[in-house]
Amino acid sequence: MNIIITGASSGIGFALAKLYANPNVTLGLIARDSKKLEIITELCIAKGANVYVAAIDVTDGEALKSWLLDFDNQFPINLLIANAGIASTLNKNDLNESWEKINEVLNVNLYGVLNTIYPIISLMQSRNYGQIAIVSSLAAYRGMAISPIYCASKAAVKSYGEALRSRLKNNGIQVSVICPGFVQSNMSDVYPGNKFMMISSEKAAKIIQNGLIKNKACINFPFPINLAIKLLCFLPDKLADQLLNFFTYSKY
Repeated sequence: MNIIITGASSGIGFALAKLYANPNVTLGLIARDSKKLEIITELCIAKGANVYVAAIDVTDGEALKSWLLDFDNQFPINLLIANAGIASTLNKNDLNESWEKINEVLNVNLYGVLNTIYPIISLMQSRNYGQIAIVSSLAAYRGMAISPIYCASKAAVKSYGEALRSRLKNNGIQVSVICPGFVQSNMSDVYPGNKFMMISSEKAAKIIQNGLIKNKACINFPFPINLAIKLLCFLPDKLADQLLNFFTYSKY
C-alpha cells in the first residue's frame, strides 16, 4: 500500500504516519520542517515501512506537484491524506485578524489541500481506484468569533471534499472528509480558548484509520462535540453566537 500524508511532522499527521507504518507500506511524508521529518522517518523505518520524505510547503504548488507525480510514478498512490493545516485565533479583546494572516491560512488550509489533491485525481481516475482523505474540522460547521478565517477555510475544504466524493465515486475513488474537534498538537497548544474533550493525536489517528477502512463520508469526532456543533446550526443565530462565545471565552 502506498500512502501520502501531508503535515506529517506533528500532530495528527505524525500519529497517522506511525499508525500506518508497517513492512507492507510505502509512505510519502510531506512537511515543512526537515528536522521533524527525520524523527518520524526513523520511527516509521523502525516499524518496517519504506519511507520517502519531502520538506515542501504545501503552498508551493509546482514543487509539490512535481514530487507527488514522481512518487506516484514509482509507487501508485492508494491513499492520499491532505492533512497539513494551520490555525488562526483571536483573543477576546483583539480587533481583527491581519490580512497577512488571512492569506496565510487560506493558502495553507485551502490551496494547500488543492495543491495536494489535484495532481493525483486524474491518475486515480485512470486507474479506477484510490482513496482521498481531507482533514477539515468541526469548526467547519459553524463560524466562530475566535477563529473566523480558520472556520472559513475548513468549511471550504469540507464542501470540496463532499463534492469530490459524489463526483468520483463512479471512478472507484473513495473520498472522506475528516472533522476533528480538539486534538493535542502544536495548534491546540496555542489555542486561547477552552479546549473541550481534547484527545491525543494517537487516538485521533486510530479513529481516522477506522473511518477510512469503512469508507465513511464524514469522520467526525468526538461525538459529544460533533452533536453539540450540529445542534447549534438549528438554533437562532443570536442564541448560537451567545452560546459559542460563552463557552469559548469563559476562561477569560
